Amino acid sequence: MIKKSFLVLGISVAYFVNAQDISTLRNTVDVYSNSALMGSSKYNAMAGSMGALGGDVSVLNSNPAGIAVSIASEFSGTLAIQSNKNETSLAGNVQNYKVNNTDLGNVGGVAVFRVDSTSPWKFVNVGVNFSNESIEDYSETPANNNVNFNIYDADNLLIDNLSFAGHAYNRYGNVSKMSIAAGGNYDNRIYVGAGLNFHSAEIDQYDSAAFTSTINNSTDVYNKQYTPFSESSNGFSAVVGVIGKVNPQFRVGAALETPTWWSIARVYNEYENPIDGTYTEDRKLSTPLKATLSASYVPNKNFSLNVDYTLGLTKPKYKVYGNAETELNSFFTDHSKSMSEIKAGAEYRIEGFRIRGGYAFAASPFDSMSISALSDNGTAANTSFDNLISGKRSVIGAGLGYDFKSFYIDAAYQNVSSEYKSPLLAGSATSNTGYFSNSYIVESADAVVSDVKNTKDNFFITLGWRF
Repeated sequence: MIKKSFLVLGISVAYFVNAQDISTLRNTVDVYSNSALMGSSKYNAMAGSMGALGGDVSVLNSNPAGIAVSIASEFSGTLAIQSNKNETSLAGNVQNYKVNNTDLGNVGGVAVFRVDSTSPWKFVNVGVNFSNESIEDYSETPANNNVNFNIYDADNLLIDNLSFAGHAYNRYGNVSKMSIAAGGNYDNRIYVGAGLNFHSAEIDQYDSAAFTSTINNSTDVYNKQYTPFSESSNGFSAVVGVIGKVNPQFRVGAALETPTWWSIARVYNEYENPIDGTYTEDRKLSTPLKATLSASYVPNKNFSLNVDYTLGLTKPKYKVYGNAETELNSFFTDHSKSMSEIKAGAEYRIEGFRIRGGYAFAASPFDSMSISALSDNGTAANTSFDNLISGKRSVIGAGLGYDFKSFYIDAAYQNVSSEYKSPLLAGSATSNTGYFSNSYIVESADAVVSDVKNTKDNFFITLGWRF
């Protein structure tokens, strides 16, 4: 291989020229630290807001005390139809890509056990819930001929010039969560619950760039060092919660979830070590400790309103085995913000009909950051970016249902949207983290930053049975 010679410039976020890649950062916050998976159609229509209401097995995603509200056993299954679209723009050009997936999104049930009538404990309930979600995501950044790289031979003679012909972050996989909880109803005024969560994730991640030679006008695809990689991961967390009735109309709730302790097994490609090959490594990650506060208003049997607020009390942290984990932890310590999300949902009943709606907003997981970036005309400058790597997220939910007493059917729609700045191409010569092909290595001290608008349109159908 022939390397491109360059001078490493100072970058305030040194991580971008070190051994890790952007995919690891983004997956840490968007996949491993995101416990708000999809649930039943009712849960999704209300944007996941039911922490003080309960009465649905999907409440295990926020507050296990919510299963203690149930007075009848039930079982339900939810079909999820997911559509994920990325609109990626750079230098006035736009690339669109959409991927669709249909899968069993949620299945769960609550078993209700009535306690002796002389006891203030009215019910003791047990709930089991399984959520499954596709995390497939493809973002393709358009070409920009103003971004180019000179290639030198071993004698420092110019032999080629490569223009940037596009870039792709491509991720395949699924993430799932199995929750098991028990809850108790004390005098129809206080509801308590505790549960265990078992997480799993399967990820195949690609980070590739295309460059066109000015010598022969051919275009080759280059792979980022340490990519593609595959991860098979398992995690565990515990959660406790309580709901209390202030009066017959108002309820308040609180829940505390431990960090999810992940064990991650990664298989990755490495180039020139001293020869190209496939290697493995294990990592351990603890995601943020989370607290959720909830309040609900139920003025009558026909209307209910709920608000949840979730706050991350700690930051993601990797167990240190070497420099890579030290760099990751330093990045999250310096640049990540406390996870913060607010959700509101409501339901209105007209005899057997159910009308639901909800809204949720999650803040960006990262502070504003300054990096050395290439502008549209190809010049480099230290530039500050908001929503770099991952941005704020909003969710709009709506749904309908009909209750046949012992049987019910619900349908829901969710629109999930986010916008973020996507850094790419940066790779250090000193740490051997550039982009590799069979001919050349492209190493850049500066990042190209594209704009990504992500839109998810999800549909859900739930069938349930009460007994």
